[in-house]
Amino acid sequence: MKRHAKKQITGYTSGVFDLFHLGHLNILKRAKSLCDRLIVGVTTDELVGYKNAKVVVPFEERLEIIQNIKCVDLAVPQDNLDKYVMWEKLKFDVMIIGDDWFGTKRLKKFEQDLSQVGVKVIYLPYTQGVSTSERKNKRESLSKTKPK
Repeated sequence: MKRHAKKQITGYTSGVFDLFHLGHLNILKRAKSLCDRLIVGVTTDELVGYKNAKVVVPFEERLEIIQNIKCVDLAVPQDNLDKYVMWEKLKFDVMIIGDDWFGTKRLKKFEQDLSQVGVKVIYLPYTQGVSTSERKNKRESLSKTKPK
């Protein structure tokens, strides 16, 4: 009797991962626990502009950092915000995202599109008390109050 090999589950998550912190690590470790192979999209510097934001750490460095985290199997440029477009490139089985995106218009559309190809969207709890934006704001306010 032939044994069927268990299908490997490929997961996908993405982010800017600027000023890497514990919240980033938490979501990556939790994401890996939900799949056999974890692909992580790292948002390109150009694409970060959608948030009217600028990054502190350049894309190539952020990509290198993510690629060298042991729970990450593959880090790729995220050069498109459309998760279905990313699925077309990568063919993942589950998409893992922070629950701060739950219920947003954009994610509802992605959920609908991805469900058509059998991809499940899983929301993970946002790590409270840790935020790249807050760190950038604190950094800026500290630099303004520093004596010159």
